[in-house]
Amino acid sequence: MKSVRIDGVVLLDKPSGMSSQGAVTAVKRALNADKAGHTGTLDPMATGLLPICLGEATKYSQDLLDADKTYIAQVKFGQCTDTGDAEGLVTQEFPLPIFTDEAALRFALDALLPEFTGPISQVPPMYSALKRDGKPLYEYARAGVELERAAREITIHAIRWTNIQWPEATLEVSCSKGTYIRVLAEDLGKTLGCGAHLVGLRRTEVGHLNLEQSFTIENIQQGLQESSSYILPVDALLQTLPHLTIDEQQAKRLGLGQRVPLSIPSIEALVRIYRATAAPHNFIGTADWRSGVLHPKRLISQTS
Repeated sequence: MKSVRIDGVVLLDKPSGMSSQGAVTAVKRALNADKAGHTGTLDPMATGLLPICLGEATKYSQDLLDADKTYIAQVKFGQCTDTGDAEGLVTQEFPLPIFTDEAALRFALDALLPEFTGPISQVPPMYSALKRDGKPLYEYARAGVELERAAREITIHAIRWTNIQWPEATLEVSCSKGTYIRVLAEDLGKTLGCGAHLVGLRRTEVGHLNLEQSFTIENIQQGLQESSSYILPVDALLQTLPHLTIDEQQAKRLGLGQRVPLSIPSIEALVRIYRATAAPHNFIGTADWRSGVLHPKRLISQTS
């Protein structure tokens, strides 16, 4: 069957054991879409929210790559692995700290968190897709090669323990782009003096999108609902941006790549633009609004 153009966003609840690219391929096939991509990798072990862009929505995937994320992370203390998570081999084991009671345990774990709140430095793991000389770091790691990695500045907006079943404990973490939760787990273990690694990870939010809006791959593959019910419009990715409505003539000029002056008070911002029509698909794209003039940035193709 010939694939068709579908423009929009699918919020997938990715299962464990599936790569992000594998999830994209599965959704693309299930919907018979001709173009698809994701908005930020989830490790195969991880589950949870993976926004998948279809068609023209792929133009805006970078906006979610740059968005903050929220995770539920399960950390196991007392062991380190070569990957920083449960998929790796245990490389070190440490005696666990002894606590007199649950209150002392909770106090010790809570005392770790201020050091990992706000702007912090984090060294990316060897088992990551970051590239050196055109080759991902995980390929070097699998060959037994350890490379120097520069620390990167990230931000942990909020972090708290939600459940403690010692020697495991569950964290809720809200963080900036580029944060490695595996590294966070390892660093928490180092600070406590007994090592740690990640044994579970679930992403619950990407920017303004959340897991409650998502569907499983089984839902989509089985077609229990009309395929369109799984697909949000392209501008679902951009709802945090201010919006403007312009007339047909202005829309035509913007579509030709021309700047459009507007006789309304200006703000300096990236904005989403809509055509003044009652049609359901009146989203045009994004533009930079500077000094009362719209400068086209990313416009969706209006041809089918």
